[in-house]
Amino acid sequence: MEYKEHNFFKKYVLVEVQILHMKFHFSLILLFLVGVYSSVTAQQTTTTAPKYSNEFLQIGVGADALGQSNSVVASTEGSNAIYWNPAGIALSKKWLEVGGMHSEYFAGIAKYDFISLAHAIDAKSGIGFSMIRFAVDDIPNTTQLIDNGGNVNYDRISLFSAADYAFSLAYARKLKVEGLRFGGSMKLIHRTVGNFAHSWGFGLDAGLQYDAKKYWKFGVMARDITSTFNAWVFTLDEQTKKVFSLTGNTIPTNGMEYTLPRFIFGTQGKFPVSSKGDYVAGEIDLDMTTDGRRNVLISGAPFSIDPHVGIEVGIRKFFVFRCGLGNLQYVTDFNKKKNLTFQPNIGVGVQFEYVVLNYAFTDIGDKSTALYSNVFSVKLLLDKPSNAVK
Repeated sequence: MEYKEHNFFKKYVLVEVQILHMKFHFSLILLFLVGVYSSVTAQQTTTTAPKYSNEFLQIGVGADALGQSNSVVASTEGSNAIYWNPAGIALSKKWLEVGGMHSEYFAGIAKYDFISLAHAIDAKSGIGFSMIRFAVDDIPNTTQLIDNGGNVNYDRISLFSAADYAFSLAYARKLKVEGLRFGGSMKLIHRTVGNFAHSWGFGLDAGLQYDAKKYWKFGVMARDITSTFNAWVFTLDEQTKKVFSLTGNTIPTNGMEYTLPRFIFGTQGKFPVSSKGDYVAGEIDLDMTTDGRRNVLISGAPFSIDPHVGIEVGIRKFFVFRCGLGNLQYVTDFNKKKNLTFQPNIGVGVQFEYVVLNYAFTDIGDKSTALYSNVFSVKLLLDKPSNAVK
C-alpha cells in the first residue's frame, strides 16, 4: 500500500512539473506575440514616441561584437549575451563569467562603461546581470553665472554630469527541441541631467537562438518588446527658467518617453578549416525598427531595415581576427547627389586560459562623421571555487 502511494505521488509530481514546463513555454510564446502586436500598433503612438529614445542602448557592448559591426545575435553566448541576445546565456560553460568594457567617444568627451555577470545554473539554464553607464561628465553649468544684479561671477559656475544607466537581469534556458534556446531580460533605466532632470524607465527584451546541423546558427532578438517607457521629471529653479526664457529655449515639462520595439534577425555560418581549431565564421544581421522611416539601407514605414555583416577567423583557439561592415546610409552631398556610405570595423581577440582580451577599432557614426575609437573589453572565465574548509 505504501509503495502504491509513493508511486502515485511520484507520478503526480512528474505531471505537475510537465504542466509547469508547458506553462513556461506558453509564456515565452505569448511574450513574442505581445512584441509582434506592439510593433504592429506602434505607429499609433509615433507622434508621442521619439525615434531615437534611449539610443545609448543601441551602441553595443564588447569589443568582440563591435569588431564585427554588432553582427552577433545568432552566435553570442556568455556574459555579453545579456545585451545581444539573452538566449546565449544558456551556453555559459563556466560557473561564473565576468565581462567588462570601457570606451570613449568624441575625443574622450563621452564615456561608455559596461560590466556583466553570467552564471551557469546547470547544463540547461543560466542567469545574468549587467550594467551600462554612458555619460558626459564635468559639464559647466552657467545658468547662475550672472546674478540678479547683472554681475558676472565665475565662482557661480558649477559642474554636472549627463548620465544614462541601464541595469538588466536575464534568464535563459535550453528548450526540449535540440539546439533551441530562449532567454528574456528585464531592464531598469535611469537617466539624469545634473539636478535639472531625471527619469526612470522599465522594459523587457527577449531572444531565441537555434543551432541547425553542423555549421549554421540562427537568432532573433526582440528589444523593448512591450515598448519601454521613461518617466521624466524636471526640477528647474526660477533662475534657470529665467535663463531659458531669455535665451529662447523651451522650458521642459514632465512627461513620458517611449522606445518602440526593435527586432534583430541573425544567421551565422561557422566552418572549420583544420583539425587544430582553426575556423572561418560569418554572420549577417538585420535590424528591423518599428518607429517609421529611418535613414538606413532599406527605409520604409512603418518598418526600416538596417543590415550589417561580420566575419571572424579563429586560429588555434588562441587568436581571433574580426572585421565587419555596417551603418549603410544614403547621404546627400552638396550637389544633391545621394551616395552610399558605410562604416567598416576591425578587431582582434586573444585567450589565455581563463582570460579573454578583445580589441576593436570602431565608431558610433559612419566613417566620415566622427573619430574612430579604440575599444577594449575583457572576460574572466571562473570555475566554482573549491571549499577548502570541511
